[in-house]
Amino acid sequence: MLVLGDAHASDPDGRAALLDAYRETDPDAALQVGDLQHYDLPAPTWFVAGNNEDLDVIEAMRRGERPPGVENAHLLASTAAEVAGLRVAGLSGNYAPTKYETPRADLAGGRRRHFVREDVERAAALDDVDVLLTHEAPTGLLWYGYDPGCEHVNGLLAALDPDLCLVGHHHRHREGEVGGVRVVSLAPVRERSYELDPATLTLAARGR
Repeated sequence: MLVLGDAHASDPDGRAALLDAYRETDPDAALQVGDLQHYDLPAPTWFVAGNNEDLDVIEAMRRGERPPGVENAHLLASTAAEVAGLRVAGLSGNYAPTKYETPRADLAGGRRRHFVREDVERAAALDDVDVLLTHEAPTGLLWYGYDPGCEHVNGLLAALDPDLCLVGHHHRHREGEVGGVRVVSLAPVRERSYELDPATLTLAARGR
């Protein structure tokens, strides 16, 4: 299974790198952790929305619609799907402290990129999750002189106890254990892609 970090594929170079990753692996399925920005894909792909997306497309997909130009892209927005024998769940969006208590229906414009409490609570009610996708990282994984992680992701890890959590947003590869869960921050697609063995959850990097 192909696994992809942030793509930023509204940019021509980002789109070329994204499509090259599919051509090089010819996957049956793919997982992606946000900032995708291109939704016409060569293979079925389950993804979470990041903070850089076409938010009109994302909102339509949240409603269960399939807008023009969307092919093989399946949004995980506090939902789960069976992918290659794995139950994969996702929390879409990024964290904004000032908007966290806002009802999702009240988010407007660019603020639709955030997740809110109701999104986290709906995701936490899912069960039997093997792999969790988030755009934000939990605390305890990355360090920039401060911890950029989001404690609400830690709470989701505790509630779901997945075997593996894949995160984006930070554009760097880091692996660690957070609350007993193996968590991997993925490098962007321009740097590398990954292959996940669904049977063992072994994640192998493919350099570019």
